[in-house]
Amino acid sequence: MTIRHTGGCLCGAVRYEAEGEPLFAGVCFCRDCQKASGSGFIPFMAFAAAKVRVSGQTRVVVTKAANGGDAHRNFCPTCGSLLFGGIVGVHDQHTIYAGTLDDASAFEPRFAIFNKSRPAWAPLPEGLQVFEAMPSS
Repeated sequence: MTIRHTGGCLCGAVRYEAEGEPLFAGVCFCRDCQKASGSGFIPFMAFAAAKVRVSGQTRVVVTKAANGGDAHRNFCPTCGSLLFGGIVGVHDQHTIYAGTLDDASAFEPRFAIFNKSRPAWAPLPEGLQVFEAMPSS
């Protein structure tokens, strides 16, 4: 039986489904993710683009990523919920923001990145591999 991760925005205008186990899952404490989420971090799960289906229209915000490239974040134009990273039909993988999952217990982070930017008030989940910045490939 194939695992399916479903989720969507606050108002329900955008829904997604990701099939299978994530390629990786973690939490990002970079300042960009803090500002984009209005929180201390973004929890995310990555999936191959071919395993992700999106219904409803999103808007994309493009900002500079820590590596100097572009970061593409999709949000619902109706309610403003931040949903996933990557451009549908262009990128080969998408990072789904775990706070938008229907079943939040499906999120199991394995690592934390940009720990150097983690606010003192944001707890670091136990048992994660921790990187002070973006790990090299």
